Amino acid sequence: MGLLLASGPLLMVYLRNRSASPLGRLHALTVVTLFLTFDLVLFGAFTRLTDSGLGCPDWPGCYGSASPLGASLEIETAQQAMPTGPVTANKAWIEMVHRYLAMGVGVLITVLAGTAWLGRKSPITRPVISPWWSTVTWIWVCVQGAFGALTVTMKLFPAIVTLHLLGGYILLALLAVQVTQLAQQQGVQQMSLVSSRLQMAVGMALALLFVQSASGAWVSTNYAVLACAEFPKCQGQWWPQMDFGGGFEFWRPLGLNRQGAHISFQALTAIHFVHRLLAIVTLAVLAALAWKLYRHDSLQRTGRTLGILLAVQFATGLSNVVLDWPIVAAVLHTGGAGAMVVVLTSLWASTISVREGTDALRTSGGALA
Repeated sequence: MGLLLASGPLLMVYLRNRSASPLGRLHALTVVTLFLTFDLVLFGAFTRLTDSGLGCPDWPGCYGSASPLGASLEIETAQQAMPTGPVTANKAWIEMVHRYLAMGVGVLITVLAGTAWLGRKSPITRPVISPWWSTVTWIWVCVQGAFGALTVTMKLFPAIVTLHLLGGYILLALLAVQVTQLAQQQGVQQMSLVSSRLQMAVGMALALLFVQSASGAWVSTNYAVLACAEFPKCQGQWWPQMDFGGGFEFWRPLGLNRQGAHISFQALTAIHFVHRLLAIVTLAVLAALAWKLYRHDSLQRTGRTLGILLAVQFATGLSNVVLDWPIVAAVLHTGGAGAMVVVLTSLWASTISVREGTDALRTSGGALA
């Protein structure tokens, strides 16, 4: 199924770019892979939010079959034994479609890595594109596959599910760097000269975004969204009763603490409330960065895009709380974080500080591509 799903994008890229250079085809394939990886992250969120993560409780197949069709008897038996449980026909299909998409993306990334190494001696691709970028991406997608397997076999262990989501964002970042480098190599995109302070701010904002994403993943994987069902207060208080120690025990089963007892509501409140506090800091930092980018002559579009994404994140995050966690808003909230990762990573890869730019100008005789 992975090969079958990957063959469509591969054929489309080839047919639409037959007259393009090898570098142009590689760029087009990397863009398509980035797009499908983003879709995979969204569908992963949909899988988690519909409680379909254990729709097929084994891995990689479904009760040993390649699809839920071959496991219909086992699925029906499990559903009859527990009608409201994690195994239903719909949930099995959602889980397996997610796995099929993941395998398809894995095939595409494998093709990217193979193409990069085959073309490493080409004078067209050698100056900027290192095959190690695609190699690290291939290694990471294998790690993601392992996390996906552990998500099922360890029964939605919160730490594993959180790392799996963060791994998806890292995969987006790796692909975004390659898309940016390939665009620069073709002359489609140029490096932007910025101050070293602004470049450092981009890196710090990206690091803060990953911390906030980890916090959001921890909220989602522990189902702590509705611990505070109002805004801006939580449970009618500005500082509700919270159990930070219980909420941030990292290595424990879903819904339980290390001693095997049920996790307290105060612990879930702490998980939710910390995410809110971090959201305030992250929103302020990224809003300030968006304003600085908007005032920069060559980065106005990026600043505007980042500002729009921040507004979407605020709206969807608020909707999750006051509208009882609607699935559309929850999926869009995950996707908004992924989109900001792509935007900030692409920005970081396409900027160069003034001091570095001056050195590059001297080296190249005055031309900075």
